[in-house]
Amino acid sequence: MRHPFHRRTGIHLLASASLFCLTACADTPAIAEAEPAKPTTLQTAAQVMVDPVVMVRSFDDWRADFRAEALAQGIDPQLFDRAFAGVTPDPDVIKADRSQPEFSRPVWTYLEGALSNQRVSSGQRKLDEQRTQLDRIEQRYGVDKHILAAIWGLESNFGQNMGNRQVIRSLATLAHEGRRPTFAHDQLLGAMDILQHRDIEPERMLGSWAGAMGQTQFIPTTYNQYAVDFDQDGRRDIWYSAPDALASAAHYLQQSGWQTGQPWGQEVKLPKDFDYALADSSIRKPMQQWAELGITDAKGSSLPASLSEQSAALLLPAGHRGPAFLVLNNFRSIMRYNNSTSYALAIGLLSERFQRGGQVLGSWPTEDRPLSRSERTELQTLLSEQGFEPGGIDGIIGANTRSAIRRIQQQLNWPADGYPTPELLEQLRRL
Repeated sequence: MRHPFHRRTGIHLLASASLFCLTACADTPAIAEAEPAKPTTLQTAAQVMVDPVVMVRSFDDWRADFRAEALAQGIDPQLFDRAFAGVTPDPDVIKADRSQPEFSRPVWTYLEGALSNQRVSSGQRKLDEQRTQLDRIEQRYGVDKHILAAIWGLESNFGQNMGNRQVIRSLATLAHEGRRPTFAHDQLLGAMDILQHRDIEPERMLGSWAGAMGQTQFIPTTYNQYAVDFDQDGRRDIWYSAPDALASAAHYLQQSGWQTGQPWGQEVKLPKDFDYALADSSIRKPMQQWAELGITDAKGSSLPASLSEQSAALLLPAGHRGPAFLVLNNFRSIMRYNNSTSYALAIGLLSERFQRGGQVLGSWPTEDRPLSRSERTELQTLLSEQGFEPGGIDGIIGANTRSAIRRIQQQLNWPADGYPTPELLEQLRRL
């Protein structure tokens, strides 16, 4: 995360993508039952452009150059030497950085883990334990305390799984020989700023292999801009102070456009012969207009009149064969925390489960098989060959690829939901 008093300003963990895809992510984020696999606030490593291949210097030479740069930017030399004492490249970090999983979980499997009974009961207990502080945080920042508890639960299992790697070592490894050295370099400078600010000691600055830190898994540049000292002990401690961590997440969402009192969205029911091409992140309509198209709530009743003027987009996380949701502005704020529709949906539903709600009434197409990474890459290649530009051949199903899928689906007279399926891939192979 970023720091208001500092000259460097990072980008929101997930805000590097200018458009978010509302028909499900090809890769669902990890559930925090073990060490967090990636930073999930303001800008994930996966969202940063991979730097061109450069000749790798020795780690000692790189560290000497980085030390000179850090000191020139005001970092205390004794602090630097303490932070880097005994630091060597971490081979496990390099292995994790270069890992590209071939297979991903479908959204319904991801949600099953995110909304587990254990997580719900733990969250309800934590809401009771932290109720006074959460009420104060909600009053100050205007962010629903149940949303904050859901983020807390998914990011670190309520502070139990923050990651146990030395952040300085991880980021130094990535800055030296990772796939995104420029990004890691900036995060490492941000981490040194945190140490200079005396928010935490180097030895206690722990996080994930990618440098995500604390109970809310902030990256350093995001921390430097949004972390707050809510318990007023003189430190912005997102590691060992739940009030600081939760208030920092609230501050971030507030600054990301959170609208107080507005829900994240709701499950809806679509009429027969609905135009599924409207399930596009770029298409936003007032709730009243969606109602005029025949959309009701999940039980068939009218959409809330109180939200009639609120702008919403239609989300089909599993395509036209799965449940449908209308998502409002606060859903986009959650996605700025983690740019995954699966994650944002999990946060919204988990926040409702804490209040005895959040049950999805629509059926998930559990017989559908998600495409592997190589199949997604092949799909993009075939789309491009047919003249439907997918916006890159990288195995990532983003907004451009979904737009290309919709166009080919329309040409085939299929439901144009933008959802990649084995059937579509097989059809493209035959063209």
